Amino acid sequence: MSANYRDEWRARFGDGDGLPDDLAELAELRRLLLRRTHRRYTPRPVEDGLLRLLLGAAFSASSKSDFQQVSVVRVVEHRRRERLAELVPDMPWIGTAPVFLVFCGDARRLERIGELRGHSQNNGRLEGFFNAAIDAALVMQTFIQAAESAGLGCCPISVIRNHADAVATILELPDKVFPVAGLCLGYPAADGFVSMRLPLAVTLHTDRYDDTGLAEAIDAYDRRRAGRYTPPRERQRAPERFGYADFYGWSEDKARQAAASPEGETFPAHLRARGFTFD
Repeated sequence: MSANYRDEWRARFGDGDGLPDDLAELAELRRLLLRRTHRRYTPRPVEDGLLRLLLGAAFSASSKSDFQQVSVVRVVEHRRRERLAELVPDMPWIGTAPVFLVFCGDARRLERIGELRGHSQNNGRLEGFFNAAIDAALVMQTFIQAAESAGLGCCPISVIRNHADAVATILELPDKVFPVAGLCLGYPAADGFVSMRLPLAVTLHTDRYDDTGLAEAIDAYDRRRAGRYTPPRERQRAPERFGYADFYGWSEDKARQAAASPEGETFPAHLRARGFTFD
């Protein structure tokens, strides 16, 4: 059965060009193109059996050298959830979502296994951190895909890394176990919206890296995205520093965000204090 995905492609990228009409019908591809982030949830609980199944699917993700350097903390205790939510008061869904998980890179476990087998080694170098962080990201993304296939909605919370010391204290994380992101989970209370992504003209390179056409491509992307939504003037970031822009597109917003409030500034110190040398 042949199909085209132009409507889904247009929802995600703002145009329907470049796709043939005779592609195979794959419902999973349509769902991925239309995926949404959800921050509001119904009171319906997520069944423990389903959550366990989703975690099993997530831990089936690819892993560097089969080291499996990921741990997930499910935060059930009410006071711990409250303390995490208090760290980021402008994201109340951290405290209200039916389920809250924290995906952690776990460089500790491989060291402990080495000790158990008499082959001690330091897993706090850059490679150890890098592998654990990527393994955690792969498991989290696989969990999101599995959860959404079951009708659940998710919202990743990377900002917890700005409070890594407090998160580690609340969750009692030992050295060389670090938070990568939190994840809210529940049955969506609203449809949400499809966030437009950069075109493949910007993100796909053939044979060599080439961004010579970046300015034009970003400008076109800004215009397409603004056709759906443009932040009102009062939502422009840091006008006291940057002023007000007549046209406030995605690129202006993200450039201001990165310049005005760089994230993760305390994260390297947190990691070094917990055994990572990055050699």
